[in-house]
Amino acid sequence: MIIPAFDFLEGKSVRLYQGNYLDKKFYNIDLYEHLKNYKKKGVEIIHLVDLSGTKNVQNRQLTLLKDIIFATQIPIQIGGGIRTEKDINILFELGFKRVVIGSSVITNKIEVKKWLKIYGPNKIVLALDIKIINNIKKISINGWLKETNYTLEEIVDFFSSESLKHVLCTDISRDGTLNGPNIILYEEIAKKFKNIKFQASGGVSKLSDIASLKKTGVNSVIIGRSLLEKRFTIQEALECWQNE
Repeated sequence: MIIPAFDFLEGKSVRLYQGNYLDKKFYNIDLYEHLKNYKKKGVEIIHLVDLSGTKNVQNRQLTLLKDIIFATQIPIQIGGGIRTEKDINILFELGFKRVVIGSSVITNKIEVKKWLKIYGPNKIVLALDIKIINNIKKISINGWLKETNYTLEEIVDFFSSESLKHVLCTDISRDGTLNGPNIILYEEIAKKFKNIKFQASGGVSKLSDIASLKKTGVNSVIIGRSLLEKRFTIQEALECWQNE
């Protein structure tokens, strides 16, 4: 499916280039009009990232998040600075459908495994952000500032015992660049882990990118900047996915 994405920093819609807070572009959009249009067109889920919460959990944009939940009936998955069970409970109580767990997947593996058991695999998305070096898919954390020694394959295997279902995989080198997605990456992981519903993220700039990603076997494509900059419409994106 197509998952439109919105990142928010200090209440404003923004896109970062390769996760760099110093290299950002703000968008003056009417979010609520976008949500209304997406609902009408049949969008099934929205991806939100609270970048203020990512930097400092004390700055989580709760008022904005409440407003967004109130404004739409489209289910929303939310990421950004989710590090404790309390964080998860707050977001589920607000009405979010899924939470997206990033750095804690590495720094707090046992706890994340427990969350998968408590909330169930339909409620948790693991966000694995990778840098590919000599075809080794190394995971980066802490806003992509710290490279770990863990590979994507190791982490998916580790959590599979808890019936892991949703994985958002981003090739950092493609994120926010509009340079096209890493098709080979998604072909490899979709083929290797057939039980995982992968969400591809990063680099989509044209409709042919969506068609190529559908062929890899991923479950979903997250699209942010291309929709914000009107490179194609949500209607065109949905039709491209359905018709491929």
